[in-house]
Amino acid sequence: MQEDMIRTIEYHVQATAHEIGRDHLNPLVIEAIRNVPRDRFVPAGEQRFAWSDSPLPIGHGQTISQPFIVALMTDLIDPRPDHRVLDVGTGSGYQAAVLAEIVEAVYGIEIVAPLAARAAKLLKELGYTNVEIRAGDGYHGWPEHAPYDGIVVTAAGVGVPEPLKQQLKIGGKLVLPVEDAAGWQNLDVIERTGENTFETRHTIGVRFVPLTGEH
Repeated sequence: MQEDMIRTIEYHVQATAHEIGRDHLNPLVIEAIRNVPRDRFVPAGEQRFAWSDSPLPIGHGQTISQPFIVALMTDLIDPRPDHRVLDVGTGSGYQAAVLAEIVEAVYGIEIVAPLAARAAKLLKELGYTNVEIRAGDGYHGWPEHAPYDGIVVTAAGVGVPEPLKQQLKIGGKLVLPVEDAAGWQNLDVIERTGENTFETRHTIGVRFVPLTGEH
């Protein structure tokens, strides 16, 4: 089941290669997806769909993202073992776990407190000692642990949160869905190229839950 999911991810990468700017994912990302037990991150009522390449509800109006999107967002920040990454909109904790398989430290923020508590408990049970989760408004990031080599945002808003851009290292990448005036969302990659300079690259159309909180 898990290998079927990975083959589906690889198929989607090939199918969207022109848009995402790559025809394969870093082997570290594929191995991370293989190592994380997605079935532990979905509710009991959704277990039969745990290895499907689709988003699933996790309660409180939130979802666990499609594995292809999790893998792609992870890959787009170009993660390395010495990196520190911020995960905004931690939800179930699945994205944080995938990141934690690769990087040195992951800091996750989830605005729904019960989800943050559940994710923190599960990640601890699974042995992820390099992940720290807290409840809070991810729009403002987590400045105490900044700057970050990568930031992943799994909720969509109009525009890019300025606090997150400022918490990137120079050379760091922010990957997030951005909603336009018509309500369409696109997955963007923003690289900090200098103290006050950023480059943006658009990839594929996506559909995420809204970024909530006081903006």
